[in-house]
Amino acid sequence: MMSDAKHTTSRRALLKGAAGAAAGAAALGVSKSSRAFDAPAFIRQTGSAVEVLFWSSWGTGTPNGEAEQEVIRRFNESQQDVVLRHEFQGTYDETAQKLSAALQARQTPALSLLSEANWFRFYTSEFLAPMDDFIAANELDTTDFVDSFLTEGQRNDQQWWMSFARSTPLFYYNKQAWQEAGLPDRAPETYTEFAEWGPKLVKKSGNEVSRWGFSHPPSADFISWYFQGTVWAHGGEFSDDQFAVKITEPNSIAAGEWLRSTVVDGWAAPSQDRVLDFLNGVTSSIMQSTGTLGRLTTEATFEFGNGFLPAETNPGCPTGGAGMAILATAPPEQQEAAFKYIAFATSPEITTFWSQNTGYMPVRKSAIASPEMTEYYKTNPLFQTAVQQLETTKPQDPARIYIPGGDRIIGDGLERITVNQAEVQATFEEIQGQLESEAQPVIDALSAIEG
Repeated sequence: MMSDAKHTTSRRALLKGAAGAAAGAAALGVSKSSRAFDAPAFIRQTGSAVEVLFWSSWGTGTPNGEAEQEVIRRFNESQQDVVLRHEFQGTYDETAQKLSAALQARQTPALSLLSEANWFRFYTSEFLAPMDDFIAANELDTTDFVDSFLTEGQRNDQQWWMSFARSTPLFYYNKQAWQEAGLPDRAPETYTEFAEWGPKLVKKSGNEVSRWGFSHPPSADFISWYFQGTVWAHGGEFSDDQFAVKITEPNSIAAGEWLRSTVVDGWAAPSQDRVLDFLNGVTSSIMQSTGTLGRLTTEATFEFGNGFLPAETNPGCPTGGAGMAILATAPPEQQEAAFKYIAFATSPEITTFWSQNTGYMPVRKSAIASPEMTEYYKTNPLFQTAVQQLETTKPQDPARIYIPGGDRIIGDGLERITVNQAEVQATFEEIQGQLESEAQPVIDALSAIEG
């Protein structure tokens, strides 16, 4: 990313210009309609259309991608001011990588989906536009957003990233495998209990395993996100809020030893595609995002259940998923237009539709409490588990989501443990050194822009 003084000045000017443009926009009302497919009232405007390029991480042909295309179609048909043009960019990480390259080439979209672990890097580089004036101009009721989802996108008392596809990890299990093993029809309550259950779930002939008790993700599939909950459950942490790395403290090491024991004891194994392995009966259980629930519901040929992540000395569950950010490099009129899509996509009506079709959680309190979602949860109770688990969640430690590459630094070390049975103490010491080295530039950048 460019960091020369001239470019920094231009970025700050863009931010200031965007705020002024937004402040002068006409205030509009928020729809109170409860119909899932209606456009919020404030979006029904007339005038010359502004085209907004939107980069996202869901392609067509998947449940999430098809749901997103439906949201975009309804937005474009609901009003005449904005035309949203969608471009698929790959996974969350691939989208962030392409956005970094686009910023250097000065050819960026106006709006981009960014994961909870990626948006912060663009904030510290001052490439994101603040949303507060847009929120005020559109009279968006932020008190209706789930509190933790809203505040995760805030820095320095401003909104820089708005939650959209929010999730937590859930514990998914194959009910037939559970029944064969004589286990109760529920997720394990603690990691100790899970370690007792795991060996009972394994199927093998000689040395050939045909079904594992559990499968671990690779580094590229966010093993550090799932392990964040494991660390918290054992009373540890990756870091504190001041970026002091804590991964080598005793409770964090204890979580790592539990992880290693699952492989050493022979009841869990690494997997490059846990969802496919779960669907094919290769593994009895996985920890996976709520956003996978739509696919599992569609494709599973067996009955499965889900539950909270296990606890130990504490509950342990991080929030995750993605939200949307407006690029400060976009012209002010595109920034304002981009926010109209954000307001539409996060409205009670649309977040209800999105949740019911993907498994991601509604980001609005009124949507969660609505008759539509109440009735939906009655007939689809697995979709309510994540909402119930919200009470045990908290935002992730800065070491993973705010340090550039923190997710992969932690994840690569965890992968060495699950694949190679690497020793925990030495591995975590190496992780700590890397994180501390990468943290200092972030601390310096925050000091410069936040004081």
